[in-house]
Formats: sequence, C-alpha cells, structure tokens
Amino acid sequence: MQGGLREAARRPDRGDVSITTVIIWVAAVTGAVLVAGTIAVVIAKYNARLNGL
Repeated sequence: MQGGLREAARRPDRGDVSITTVIIWVAAVTGAVLVAGTIAVVIAKYNARLNGL
C-alpha cells in the first residue's frame, strides 16, 4: 500500500481521462454524425436524378 501511494505521489498523472478530452471526442463524433447525415440526406434527395445518369 505504501509503495502504491509513493508511486501515485511521484507520478500524479495516472492516465485519467480529462474533461477536455471527453469534450473533444464528443465534438468529433457529433461532427462525423452530422456530416454522414448530411451526405445521406443529399443522396436521398437526388437519388432519382442519380439513377437516370
């Protein structure tokens, strides 16, 4: 137990995920979903015209 406490005191960054990292990941995933959704809507809207090419 003492060894673990000394190690934690020596290296305070134990790999915990910060709130900033979570915000960045959520923003990236949201952006990707929005782009994919936009592409799907455009393809659905112009699907009939694309079939005629």
